[in-house]
Amino acid sequence: MSIRNLDALFAPASVAVFGASERPGSVGGTVWRNLLGDGSSGYRGRLYPVNPKHRSLGGATAYRNVEALPEAPDLAVICTPAHTVAPLIAALGERGTRAAIVVTAGLNKAQKQAMLDAARVHTLRILGPNCIGMLVPHMGLNASFAHIGALPGDLAFVSQSGALVTAMLDWAGSRGIGFSHFVSLGERADVDFGDMLDFLGSDPKTRSILLYIESIDASPKFMSAARAAARNKPVIVVKAGRSAAGQQAAASHTGALAGSDAVFDAAIARAGMLRVDTLHELFLAAETLSRFRDGPSGQLIVLTNGGGAGVMAADAAATEGVPLAPLSEDLLARLDAVLPANWSRANPVDIIGDAPAARYQAALQALSHETDSAVLFIHAPTAIVPSAEIAQALLPQVTAQPRRVLGCWLGDAAVAQARQTFRQAGVPDFNTPEEAVRAFSFLRTYRLNQEALLETPPAHSAAQPVDLPRLRAIVDAVLSSGRELLTEPEAKDFLAAAGLPVVPTRTVGTDPTDAVAAAATMGYPVVVKILSHTISHKSDVGGVRLNIGSASELREVCTAMLDRVRELRPDADVQGFTVQPMVRKKHAHELIIGASVDPIFGPVILFGAGGTAVEVLADRALALPPLNTPLALAQVHRTRIAKLLKGYRDEPAADIDAIAQVLVAVSQLLADVPELAELDINPLLANHEGAVALDARVRVSAARPAGAAHFAIQPYPQELVESWAWQGETLTLRPIRPEDEAQHRTFLERLDPEDIRLRVFYSRRSIEHSELARLTQIDYAREMAFVATRALPNGGEETLGTVRASVDPDNEMAEFGVIVRSDLKGGGLGHRLMRKMIEHLRARGTQRLVGTVLRVNTGMLELAKSLGFQERSAPDDHQVRHVSLELQTNTEARAV
Repeated sequence: MSIRNLDALFAPASVAVFGASERPGSVGGTVWRNLLGDGSSGYRGRLYPVNPKHRSLGGATAYRNVEALPEAPDLAVICTPAHTVAPLIAALGERGTRAAIVVTAGLNKAQKQAMLDAARVHTLRILGPNCIGMLVPHMGLNASFAHIGALPGDLAFVSQSGALVTAMLDWAGSRGIGFSHFVSLGERADVDFGDMLDFLGSDPKTRSILLYIESIDASPKFMSAARAAARNKPVIVVKAGRSAAGQQAAASHTGALAGSDAVFDAAIARAGMLRVDTLHELFLAAETLSRFRDGPSGQLIVLTNGGGAGVMAADAAATEGVPLAPLSEDLLARLDAVLPANWSRANPVDIIGDAPAARYQAALQALSHETDSAVLFIHAPTAIVPSAEIAQALLPQVTAQPRRVLGCWLGDAAVAQARQTFRQAGVPDFNTPEEAVRAFSFLRTYRLNQEALLETPPAHSAAQPVDLPRLRAIVDAVLSSGRELLTEPEAKDFLAAAGLPVVPTRTVGTDPTDAVAAAATMGYPVVVKILSHTISHKSDVGGVRLNIGSASELREVCTAMLDRVRELRPDADVQGFTVQPMVRKKHAHELIIGASVDPIFGPVILFGAGGTAVEVLADRALALPPLNTPLALAQVHRTRIAKLLKGYRDEPAADIDAIAQVLVAVSQLLADVPELAELDINPLLANHEGAVALDARVRVSAARPAGAAHFAIQPYPQELVESWAWQGETLTLRPIRPEDEAQHRTFLERLDPEDIRLRVFYSRRSIEHSELARLTQIDYAREMAFVATRALPNGGEETLGTVRASVDPDNEMAEFGVIVRSDLKGGGLGHRLMRKMIEHLRARGTQRLVGTVLRVNTGMLELAKSLGFQERSAPDDHQVRHVSLELQTNTEARAV
């Protein structure tokens, strides 16, 4: 993932168009005319048409080739035949161009690879090929062959579909929607969604990022960029392909249920983004999140002058799962004091159709104390008071901070001025009650996803006792026998080694007498199941019988089961039976917990309602590992069966914490056992006393599709935590965590202003939540920050120093910054933190570590020298020194 040279792509000082022409209908001609504009608009930088058949185009001198250009253009737009693209990229890179839009379609695999190889030598970035191009409206830059331009605004739209780009431009233009960037990615040979998210996430002109996605290629890159961008601003996604068509079925229930689109949903949620269904909802969500992002999202109070509109809003709330806030006795009293006697005295709050502006003001004032609720204001025009007058009167209340009011003016011309008043004041405004409630539901979902974004669990949970040697022995034995599917006894042994509760199981041969003997040792009633390497779902062939109460019944069941299996599956290799006690748990629920490996996003975990009808019920929620308890509980609560698990009538609540611990253990299994390809625990029987696995199905693969290295989200690197003896006490050196925000704030606030000045990557003025989140919620695949902490007498800890390094996408260079608490300088903390960072970067193969140091910061320069850094002056600023350390040499290793 890289934003390297994307400034040349999106803010070029000069643009050359290869294949520019005046021929109507040609791609090159359309691009050239779009760049020229109509005189009052158009690109204001230097423009160069390149076409050997012309001397001039549009009043500009035309050039024959790259070499003839008077300068290296920042951006090249290539509209020439496929076979010319790679040579053009090579020539442009040699000349000094750093970005190109390849509009050309039809490049074959060899031509595309030659293009990329030519670009890579010069770090030349490519948008496309086979793309519409892109628009940057605030620059007047329309480097596309779209038939219509874009209005300037603060929304960025990035699309995988070229046809959709032109349709969206037309649709948005007619509604006055403006953009900071409008980008067609085409075939994404180089610049992809991850790159765009990285660039737009820190772009000051972009308020929200809108994506139209059809497929994702590099999921770890996409997830890293998405999580970084979503911390800064709303990222809203429309993805094609919600239907089941084309989804691959697998041998397990989990594989059948965890279709690719459901996994994509889980990834979007975990990245802190929001997914919507339609392009209309894309802009609806953008409007809501940008204007109401910090507003309350727990529940809704509807305030209206019409009972019918209130009912419509209540119906929509029920459909969307949005709770309407109950009205407390205190609130009822406040509303009684200002409303007519015949007001609704319920939520929706109907203040009656003859309400003057003062009644609206009084009602909103009465609701102002309900800070946990958002207020949906719905107004239908009447002849009593002009709507514009009401809007003007309410402005002080609806614009008060924090924002709590959403508007809905019903009608058209009669409320147009009122609607415009609200919108100009930044109040989210909607055309219908249903649209408003739908938008509020987006906000609720977005908040939940943002909470998930803050969680960065370790791959391994200290709460789960895991017998790794036993797990390895089971996996190795199965694979060495030429099998992938574990038998039921092996599967249960596998789960037990992972610390999961399982029902005791005995394995016997095909003689029913052996099953009777096993049952005698455990007591009746029992469960008997067929044991076969080749039968995946035993119940499909009548291979499961429950609640067998006697030896004679067991003997009869075993004989009949063998006959049935031989009839239905004559090819099956039957080893015998498994016998287990019939587990009877009062108030128990049948659940399924499983794991599979998605071809795009890697390992994924499933939870839902279990039993034999699991596919029919399809009540499931997916999550990407790693999981911790909060994430596991959130996954449980996303299912319908969660309502039953909470208890009802005389049914006690199930032990949801025990269920969550099973999910966390499965997450750990996926990290510990790279060979784990599929897992079904079905049913997992859960009640108020706990949870136990009654049956399990496990498939392993020598291809090792799991393991923490294949997680789409890199887990917290627990293995990098270490203790260090320092000045008579023990410190902890560890990677920073999202939970460190408050602790890190305290650390920064204890720094002297001079120390902050000397270490410019910190600024006292920026110690806000957004900045602290950026410093503590890091992506360990892209950067690293180590902190030195010590324990406090009250059981907490404090941060004494930190070192941070950001690594470039090619893992060639990392830039560092280090700072130690001002009252602890000179004690060796900075040296030890730097050594830990150097060791880490060496282990990950980074080539060079660099830093920028003020000349007056002699302490830092001496520290760098002691570690083997080379020092040189900055060519453009004599007050600054550059230091660098080659990491992959024996010489530097000895220096450390």
